[in-house]
Amino acid sequence: MEKSICSRGIIVTQDHDNENSVFQNSGCIKLNTFNWLNDIPTPPISTEIVEVQFKNTRKGFYRNVNNIPLKRGDVVAVEASPGHDIGTITLAGWLVNRQLKKAGTQAKDGEFKKVYRKAKPADIEKWLEAISLENNTMIRSRQIVTDLKLNMKIGDVEYQGDKTKAVFYYIADERVDFRELIKVLAEEFQIRVEMRQIGARQEAGRIGGIGSCGRELCCSSWINNFVSVATNSARVQEISLNPQKLAGLCGKLKCCLNFELDSYVDARKDFPRTNIPLETKDATYYHQKTDIFKGTMWYSSDPNTAANLIAISVERAKDIIAQNAKGVKPLTLLDLSAEPSKQPELGYGSVIEQASLTRFDEKKKRRPSRKKRRKPRKRPNNEK
Repeated sequence: MEKSICSRGIIVTQDHDNENSVFQNSGCIKLNTFNWLNDIPTPPISTEIVEVQFKNTRKGFYRNVNNIPLKRGDVVAVEASPGHDIGTITLAGWLVNRQLKKAGTQAKDGEFKKVYRKAKPADIEKWLEAISLENNTMIRSRQIVTDLKLNMKIGDVEYQGDKTKAVFYYIADERVDFRELIKVLAEEFQIRVEMRQIGARQEAGRIGGIGSCGRELCCSSWINNFVSVATNSARVQEISLNPQKLAGLCGKLKCCLNFELDSYVDARKDFPRTNIPLETKDATYYHQKTDIFKGTMWYSSDPNTAANLIAISVERAKDIIAQNAKGVKPLTLLDLSAEPSKQPELGYGSVIEQASLTRFDEKKKRRPSRKKRRKPRKRPNNEK
């Protein structure tokens, strides 16, 4: 028997004695960290802090006080409150210090919980039993929330490794009094209940999915903390303000709108303001669109429609604005004094057009014809 539990990033196998073995499935790990020091035999600095992965995007740092030889993929029992929890080692060694620095904590100052031991077969068996209860518990808890008429949504349920406690992740737009709900859940499932509120972006990261770019969601693969995204980020990058295209699977603005925002802000520092019209002797031109990285601005004589667009450089637009400030109107929008630059002619070309697809095929040798040529018949001397 072999099955994959992608919420934990593990593969469970069962031998002939019905004993379960757990292996790490690197393809299912959310917020995966690449260990680029894996092939170095002696790491530069050793540390007793390890990174442990639990369900979906929940991770934690724990102190290996017993100096147990741990490596990536080991299933360990760690300290919890109360009892113990079961998780998988995702990072150990010197790179944990870098992760702590990224999180803003230090190994000396932080109070980390302990790693008890490597998980025993009994621990793994109870852990797998707890995992099998999570889906039914979530469905039943949603029915209870509906019966109690609470304005909240149970997004996920995570059982502790010792099956004595469960964390209920919920989403709510306003403050919810769930004291009665905790009593009902504790009585229904005979466990300790912890309610933890998450946002729409955190829920999308826990569930996972594929974005409009065709890749795994960033909130599920590498984003730890979420920064607020505003529609001004789309305006700066000249992106159409279409809510359907700007929103992600969580219903909020896409986090990737902030990825290249700084580059666009730096590139637009020397650009003039777009609400200033350019006055010439033939007409008044209004801004329509901008190509930021090419340094080109398009203007039209009609402020409402993009008809008869004329492309000019940023330097030309700034020059006209400076002349208009002095009361001077240039003859045309284009700079007639500048020599026209010779642009290389772009021709169409492709691999198929340049060379034949069968150019590497072996050419068949032409076999000699088997037909024998008939020799001309000699005429006898007496024939005329």
